[in-house]
Amino acid sequence: VAFCRLSFYYFNFLASLQVVLIAHFSASMIMADVKRHKNEKYFFTEDGEMEAFPSIEDPHSRELSVVVPSYNEELRLPVMMDEAMEYLESRQKQQPSFTYEVIVVDDGSKDKTTEVALDYTRRYGASKVRVLTLVKNHGKGGAVRMGVLSSRGKFILMADADGATKFADIEKVEAGLRDISPKPENMAISCGSRAHLEKESVAQRSLFRTFLMYGFHFLVWFFCVRGIKDTQCGFKLFTREAAQKTFSVLHVERWAFDVELLYIAQCFKIPIAEVAVNWTEIEGSKLVPFWSWLQMGRDLVFIRLRYLTGAWKLKSPRKAE
Repeated sequence: VAFCRLSFYYFNFLASLQVVLIAHFSASMIMADVKRHKNEKYFFTEDGEMEAFPSIEDPHSRELSVVVPSYNEELRLPVMMDEAMEYLESRQKQQPSFTYEVIVVDDGSKDKTTEVALDYTRRYGASKVRVLTLVKNHGKGGAVRMGVLSSRGKFILMADADGATKFADIEKVEAGLRDISPKPENMAISCGSRAHLEKESVAQRSLFRTFLMYGFHFLVWFFCVRGIKDTQCGFKLFTREAAQKTFSVLHVERWAFDVELLYIAQCFKIPIAEVAVNWTEIEGSKLVPFWSWLQMGRDLVFIRLRYLTGAWKLKSPRKAE
């Protein structure tokens, strides 16, 4: 019996060690890379001319930047953009000093996402709508990062292309950001949250999907982020300083990037508010429930292990090339 127990603990130790080693030595394959293809350094104006994107390291020249990651969104993007532009244009008329830009990041789409987005550039001008087309698919996190690093806003909002969150709820996350005090080095983040809708969503989900959801929440809490009930809502507002600090060292480019982003923020002691927003499930999600949850679960474990073993380090933001 004693030998069996010893063997059990020994094999558990070996399995754990193997996971740690895999996490550590595979980290070099997922290093934060902010280099761009030459075509990703430019955007088209309404006249069809090419101009260079600015850098987040430049002083801000707009009050608000809205970054919209988009992958094969030619059908859903117009609904979201129409709602967002109507709100932003109305706000600008009411507050003439309010300035904004929307950056649609086409994450290597195979459909006409770029063409659809460029229609808004022609309609509103490149000073208000810019399209960043990535040469290859990076994942939602990689697309958001590229857009953020190309933004001009004093405040930067990431918003999903499906329009699941009502765009007017930006006022709620703005209020959450204002309520944060103090803001060390003017850094703060306000996260939209669907946690208040959880009971209703559980009633509509299958037992298996509910199990996956709670399992993911536990892994987020255990390995990475505490104090935030909903890390995955794609409606987050950053001060420019907080965005530069966090996105410049982000590694994960796919679905779990929100968790690493908030983990980085908490490591830097950047204050985070969580604000309830309206949310509606929109058909056409790119998330495949079972396999995406498994991938995210694996990523959560690896995020924690890679920082613990020193494979990933929280360094000062590096200049994007």
